[in-house]
Amino acid sequence: MIITIASGKGGTGKTTIATSLALSLAAELNTPPLFLDCDVEAPNAHLFLQPVFTQEKQVGIMIPEIDEERCSYCGKCAEVCQYHAIAVLGKKTLVFPQLCHGCGSCTAQCPEHVIVEVQNSIGMLESGIARAGLSFARGVLNVGEPMGVPIIRQLKKWADSLPGQVVIRDSPPGTSCPVVETVRGSDYIVLVTEPTPFGLHDLRLAAQLTEELGIRAGVVINRVNGPYPELEMFCAERNLSILLRIPFERTIAEGTARGKSLLDIHPDFCQQLFSIFTNIAK
Repeated sequence: MIITIASGKGGTGKTTIATSLALSLAAELNTPPLFLDCDVEAPNAHLFLQPVFTQEKQVGIMIPEIDEERCSYCGKCAEVCQYHAIAVLGKKTLVFPQLCHGCGSCTAQCPEHVIVEVQNSIGMLESGIARAGLSFARGVLNVGEPMGVPIIRQLKKWADSLPGQVVIRDSPPGTSCPVVETVRGSDYIVLVTEPTPFGLHDLRLAAQLTEELGIRAGVVINRVNGPYPELEMFCAERNLSILLRIPFERTIAEGTARGKSLLDIHPDFCQQLFSIFTNIAK
């Protein structure tokens, strides 16, 4: 079973929920789950789960390299590139690696066969054992690289060789391409939100994403400090089950700021979080 923890916006407590859910499963299941930190631009689940990394793998994409001496400057490579990563200006062919998606169309369509593909490193994967015996893996995007999707895709493939019958994916925030790649293939999505107009606005976007992908979802409301009827009505209208409400408490804020999980701060959350899993399984 694959459960992805997502949110329409950053700062809602998504990683807090993801790591705490994983720890609750490790405490209740015979086999600890596998945790994937897919927020490759700003991975921070390690702050809560404290993994010891024992494996490492570089991730790259194949980008074109052009033999200028043999190039006829016909422009076919630029014509077939949907991402505008190649431009032909007179007797010069320019390649923009930051725009290249490594699709290989330019190489396949070059009539002169003067394009070869070379690997451009964009990040790395790491894995190891974390707290409570959790299998832990994450992707880390190199600073300055614009595309996290190839790393997330490789991380998901790498996870197939790692132990854990239940997989918890910590998604990037928002609804962009990295989020779509993270949630693709999930059995269930837990959307973490907060009872504010901004939180509700971005929850609408995240809920629309889950509907378009055809994946069932439920909601965890974080920092509850009173009734917020608009949020409750939206969840009822979209048939989104409210899985858990977490109170707005200073002790929780201070604890998570120090890298503590919800279970460390309030041990009673262990059973509440495990109940989320059992409800999803049903």
